[in-house]
Parts: sequence; structure tokens; C-alpha cells
Amino acid sequence: MAYETLNLTKTARPKWLDRVVVALLAAAASVAILVTLGIVLSLIFETLQFFKKIPLTDFLFGLDWSPQTAIREGQIGAKGSFGVIPLINGTLLVSAIAMLVAAPLGLASAIYLSEYAGKGARGWIKPALEVLAGIPTVVYGFFAALTVAPFIRMTGGQFGLEIASESALAAGIVMGIMIVPLVSSLSDDAINAVPQTLRDASLGLGATRSETTRRIVLPAALPGISGALLLATSRAIGETMIVLMAAGMAAKLTLNPLDAVTTITVQIVTLLTGDQAFDSAKTLSTFALGLLLFILTLCLNVVALKIVKKYREHYD
Repeated sequence: MAYETLNLTKTARPKWLDRVVVALLAAAASVAILVTLGIVLSLIFETLQFFKKIPLTDFLFGLDWSPQTAIREGQIGAKGSFGVIPLINGTLLVSAIAMLVAAPLGLASAIYLSEYAGKGARGWIKPALEVLAGIPTVVYGFFAALTVAPFIRMTGGQFGLEIASESALAAGIVMGIMIVPLVSSLSDDAINAVPQTLRDASLGLGATRSETTRRIVLPAALPGISGALLLATSRAIGETMIVLMAAGMAAKLTLNPLDAVTTITVQIVTLLTGDQAFDSAKTLSTFALGLLLFILTLCLNVVALKIVKKYREHYD
């Protein structure tokens, strides 16, 4: 039998085409870095302009936030207060309430899905959580303002509590519900990544499934779960619509979850609306707030990624 020799030289792809493809892929990978760099540089430049008008110490350590400045020169009430402490207080208060809701619910659902649920239950619970994650935040805001906040106010009134029509508690609860799918999904991945041999060894020694989950699986998955919680916290800190519609815009230095508060993101939105000169301290303060928020969430994300990286090194 005769065999024909294949001429591969005619069908081989030119080397220059490979170089072009690699260059295009590298350019696509660089887009995210360049965009992030551009955002950071623009924030830094405008923030420096803001600090030429308002001292850095007044911004970082001031206890009053009232950025009402004059629209035109000579107008009465031209001086505002730009102390960011009340905004940080409101941001952390709402985020803490959200995580108190999301952490136990998300972790419990992840444990159930990965350790106890059958294929049938997992087949419909997992998509249901994904649908919950796809709901627009403005819809959560409507739910918080029209349902949760009035319910909290009515319930608290029965016990003689004075609750504001807009409160950190209402915004935090709904924000926590919104974050549950994120915590559940990331924690589920962390728990499923624990080697099955650890479970088998524990069960082989006579431990029950609950004991195995509590004493073997969760400690092994703890770094991944910690990273999931930190990523969810950064998501809560950056939320805007729910807080805007349910927590109010009062810049108060309070730890009472029943009071109306405001956050950094809400102030960024409100300060950029209305008739105001771009180079005024009021407008430029939004860039300082944005840079502060960027640094805060960046630190949380870096810590979370380091924890997850350590976790993957041990269990991949």
C-alpha cells in the first residue's frame, strides 16, 4: 500500500501571525490595568486640587460633614464642613449590619449545599440564589424603603422605640440579603475544594457528618471562607442605591442602627447633582471621597486575595 507524504510546510501558520495574536492578547490584558491606572490618577489629581482648598487634617479628622458652599462668589454661607468621620461611621455601621445578616445566612446555605443537600435540592437552590444575585440594587432599595423600613418602624413603635423613617438597620438588613448569594457561592467553592479524603478519614474513625463538617471541613475551608467574607464586605462598602433609598442622607456620628445615616457612596452621588461649579470644594470633595473609598476597598480585596491564595496553595 502506498502512502502519500503530507506537505506540512505549505499549511504551517506563519510566525508573524503568532506574534500578532500574542500582541493582541497582551493589549487586551493591558486594558484593565490601563483603565484602573487612569481612574486612580484622575482621582489623585482632583483630590490634590481639593486639598488645596480644604486642609487634609480637617477632612480626615473632622467630625462635621456639611459641604454646602457658595455657588457664586460673595454668596452667603460660602464655607462648608468636610469632616469625613461621620461618613466613615455610617459606611461601617451599615456594612457591619449587612455582614451580620449575610455571613450566617450565606455560610449556612453554603454548608447545606455542599455537605447535606442532594442533587435535586442543589439543582433548584443554587439557581435560586443566582437569581437573587441578579436582582438590580434599585429593586432592593425599593424593597427596603417601602417594606422593611416601615415594618421596622411599626414593630419598634409597639415597644416604645423611636425609629427614624430611614434607618441604618433597614438598609443593612436588605443589603445583607443582597450579599447572601456572594457569600454562599464563594464559601461553597471553598468548602468543595476541601479534599474528600479528609471527610472519608473522619467518617471512617466514627465521626458523624455534623462532627466532620464542624471539626474537619470548616477549619480546613476557613481561609477561603474568610476571603469570601472580606470580598463581601468590600461589596457592602461600595453599595449606593439601597443606602440612598433606605438609610437617608443625614451625616451623623452615631452607633445607633435605628438612626438615619449616610455613607461615602451616597454623598458622592448627592454632591454631583445640582448646580455647582466643578472646581468648587463641594464638587472636588467627591474625588477625595472616591479615593478614600478606593483605598478602603482595595485594602480589603488585597487581604482577601492573599488569604484565598494561601488557601489554594494548601488544597489545590
